[in-house]
Amino acid sequence: MTAPALYLHLPGTAAEALEFYQGVFGGETSTATYAEFGRTDGPGSAVAHGTLSGAVDLYVSDAGEHDEPFSARGLMVALLGAAEPTTLRTWFAALAEGGDVVDPLQRRDWGASDGQVRDRYGVLWLIGYEHGTDPTADATSTQGDTTITQE
Repeated sequence: MTAPALYLHLPGTAAEALEFYQGVFGGETSTATYAEFGRTDGPGSAVAHGTLSGAVDLYVSDAGEHDEPFSARGLMVALLGAAEPTTLRTWFAALAEGGDVVDPLQRRDWGASDGQVRDRYGVLWLIGYEHGTDPTADATSTQGDTTITQE
């Protein structure tokens, strides 16, 4: 059984979002247009189905005239321990570009590090890791263009 994956209907920005997420997470992308799917509820060049496959799998499409574009309230995508801590810190910083750091990635009282970032497409991400899994053993707090390393 495969893990659940995020599928975003975006308001005409699916191709841009797919490129952004590939830049953040790496992986391989593929797209099919409305024309290729025989859809007539939007421009033929619009993305009917886009896929990112790799460390993080996700799907995007341009919302058709009968599709509701993505908006989220009370939803967070958790990437807790999904990769090495250095990779998770890199993802956090990249997702913050053009987005908002909601809660900096930092060491918590219970010993783990986590943080929340809302990316430029409105997706809220919770990124974190347990200490002892990172060869550098530092916690890094990232907010905007500022990175703070804590011993």
